[in-house]
Amino acid sequence: MLRPLWRCPKCGHRFVTRNIWHSCSHYTLDHYFKGCDPMVRKVFDRFLAVVKRSGPVTVVPQKTRIVFMVRVRFAGGVARKNWFRAGLWLKRRVSHPCLIRVESFTLGNFGHHFRLNKLSDVDKRLAALGRESYAIGCQKHVAPKS
Repeated sequence: MLRPLWRCPKCGHRFVTRNIWHSCSHYTLDHYFKGCDPMVRKVFDRFLAVVKRSGPVTVVPQKTRIVFMVRVRFAGGVARKNWFRAGLWLKRRVSHPCLIRVESFTLGNFGHHFRLNKLSDVDKRLAALGRESYAIGCQKHVAPKS
């Protein structure tokens, strides 16, 4: 059984463990995308929409990034002037035409970064990876796919 999420008394954000580090800030998506090409926001909205098909998502715009959470942070990204760098936490390394970087956090945990320039970059393959990442955010034990 999963424990209830802890709520920060200062900002109200919820986390899986008490006193986890976070920025304790409140930004809006509109503020975050200020100065970006309008296509960047459209690409972000498409990316968020495909992730939300898996279930409810808490979107937390921060000063330097946007975080997607269910029980834990599992996805998000960073807006650039003309593109969006999307990130997914996965339990395996994957390939995708938009993949620009893979980080290895700990054994079997990988951060994948994608350069999304246009709406069609958020394709069926990326949507499937988003569902996989969402399950991690729910703290469901997902066996890696080959």
